[in-house]
Amino acid sequence: MSRPAPTRGTAPARGMGTVVRPRFSSRALRGNPMGDPHEREVVVYLPPGYDSPAHRGRRYPVVFVLAGFTGRGSMLLNAGAWNDGFDRRLDRLIGAGKVRPLIAVLPDCFTRLGGSQYLDSAATGRYETYLVRELVPWVDREFRTLPGPRHRAVMGKSSGGYGAIVQGMKHPGVFGSVVDHSGDAAFEYCYLPDFPRCLDQIRIHGGVRGFLRAFERAPKKTMPLMQALNILAMASCYSADPRARENLGIGLPFDLETGAARPAVWRRWLAHDPVRMAARYARNLRRLRFVFLDCGLRDEFNLHWGARILSRELTRLGVEHVHEEFDDGHMDIPYRFDISLPRLSRHLG
Repeated sequence: MSRPAPTRGTAPARGMGTVVRPRFSSRALRGNPMGDPHEREVVVYLPPGYDSPAHRGRRYPVVFVLAGFTGRGSMLLNAGAWNDGFDRRLDRLIGAGKVRPLIAVLPDCFTRLGGSQYLDSAATGRYETYLVRELVPWVDREFRTLPGPRHRAVMGKSSGGYGAIVQGMKHPGVFGSVVDHSGDAAFEYCYLPDFPRCLDQIRIHGGVRGFLRAFERAPKKTMPLMQALNILAMASCYSADPRARENLGIGLPFDLETGAARPAVWRRWLAHDPVRMAARYARNLRRLRFVFLDCGLRDEFNLHWGARILSRELTRLGVEHVHEEFDDGHMDIPYRFDISLPRLSRHLG
């Protein structure tokens, strides 16, 4: 496939990169259980000078940037009143010499329930396969990349941070560096507090299907609705159960009648917790060139504790990494990319 023209419609200003938005048809996502589209936009940032005659033979390292829960890759381009979108942030950092020119890929792994956690699941679809086995080689074919894990990283925030650390653990032969901003970890702290809230919403709306219909009809997605959706989405990723047809193939970690915990299902969740995964994937983690974790000390989902526990486990396992904390919460922290991107850049070969 030929690379599409920049979406901006004109040649980028001097010192500015280019954003292109090709569409990719995925075999892995075709016929997924949620009925989500298998053809999706892939946002790709190309660094300043990528198409200039002087640089047409040059190849670049690649970073895959994963959006958080309810996000698509394109949302990372949104600029706030005092914050750059990811493309203009890269322009600024590259222009200042803090980041070496690179290609950034912002995939869309959104689902009907708000996100995939970048995992393969019988309830949502094969999003890990889509990312690792389809998009990575496609990007290497379509753009002038430096292929191989030495030159390829994965990063993200929140669910995107979770996806980054998990994909780094599982696929060190694909991603050689990982940046995890405020990623899900220590599941007993970040998820258990919302279990009763999810139960209440499911009861009010007469079951999982009734809740989802009510959520999709609601003109405003209130906090109680979002809290319940988040738990359902996580269950769809961590504990799919094709036998649970009345629950959309989702194995719930609690009993809908009494609210009692279902330990066997909860153990399936914990098997996906980075804190618990680290020992299983210790050898893979030690192969990574660069691992960066950070989290705000006032994180509303208790993820600063998960980051601390994960950092201590990585230290115990002999995994070199950087762990930082900062005085902020979970929201509105894209400025942390200004800290991680320059450090990551030094490890991309």
